[in-house]
Amino acid sequence: MLATSETIEILEYAEELASMVLESTVVEAYNICLNKVKKDRETQNKIKAFIQMKDRYEEVERFGRYHPDYKTVMMEIRNLKREVDLDLNVAEFKKAENDLQALLDEISVLIGRSVSDFIKVPTGNPFFESSCGGGCSTGGSCGCS
Repeated sequence: MLATSETIEILEYAEELASMVLESTVVEAYNICLNKVKKDRETQNKIKAFIQMKDRYEEVERFGRYHPDYKTVMMEIRNLKREVDLDLNVAEFKKAENDLQALLDEISVLIGRSVSDFIKVPTGNPFFESSCGGGCSTGGSCGCS
């Protein structure tokens, strides 16, 4: 690909956009929450216990209900998952992660629509995919636009 002035300008805008995202309060909140999860010993112990039980769960899952520890492992994995999900640091991290994903989805949709209204942008968010917001993949022939 030849480097034209237009290509270089687009790359500069992309780098500027990336810098703005990295300097945003959303990314800052995400990094703070990630550090809390990594540094909190109790949170890490819950995650570690869940991962260990997950390995055991996968072993039991191969045999299904016929494994002698099936009920015990199934109950324990649910309890550990609940403990991890209810951990304050994990909950805050998941919210920050969702906020960051929403920002990136919104940017993707804006960029896609600046090129064409028919650009499909895989956001994974039904909000952006409803009413032909880029996810119906019919090229506008569905009539809902």
